Amino acid sequence: MSMKNKPIINEKSSQKVAKFLEKNNLHKKDFAQMIGVTLSYVYNLIDETIPFSSRGTTLERIATVMDIRPEDFIEYQIPQDPPAYNENLEFLKDAIKHNNLSTVDFLKMFERKKRLHLVDILRGAKPIQIDFCELKSISDALNLDDSELYELWHRRMLEFLKDGGFNVEKNKKLIDSMFEGAKKYLKSVE
Repeated sequence: MSMKNKPIINEKSSQKVAKFLEKNNLHKKDFAQMIGVTLSYVYNLIDETIPFSSRGTTLERIATVMDIRPEDFIEYQIPQDPPAYNENLEFLKDAIKHNNLSTVDFLKMFERKKRLHLVDILRGAKPIQIDFCELKSISDALNLDDSELYELWHRRMLEFLKDGGFNVEKNKKLIDSMFEGAKKYLKSVE
C-alpha cells in the first residue's frame, strides 16, 4: 500500500500522554503536579479507566506541558473566543525556545509548587508575575540579561496599570519618574 493510500490512524489521547511521559522520562507524579490533577487521575487517564478529559483547562495544561496544541486532542473543544495576543507571553515562549528547552525542562527548573502556576502562565490563562523577585527567577532560568528582564517587567507593569484603569498617557510624567526610580533601585541592588 502506498503512503498516499495509507489510512490515517489517530492515536488515542491516553496513548499520546503515555508515550510523552516515557519519552521524557517524566514521572506520573510530576506530570500530575504540573497539570493540577491527582496522581490517580493520571494513572486512570493512561489506563483508560476513565474517559480522557474533555475539560478545556486540563487539556490546555496537558498540551502546554507536552509542547503541543490542545487541538491535537480529539476531546478538545476550541473556545469561541481566540486567546488575545500577549507580547510578554510570546517573549517568554521565545526565550524558552532560544534556550533549547522543552516546557518540561523549563518547569523542572522550579520547585514543584510553582510549576502549575507556570503552566497556567504559558497557556495564557494567568498573567506573568509582576513581583520582580518572581520574575527574576524566571529570568535566571532563561539566562535573560538585566536589560531583557527590566523590559519584560516594564511591559508587564504597564499592562497591569492599564488593566487597572490607569491612564498611562495622561500620567506620563508620573510613569516615567516611577520607572526611572525603579531603574535606579535595580542598579543599586546589583
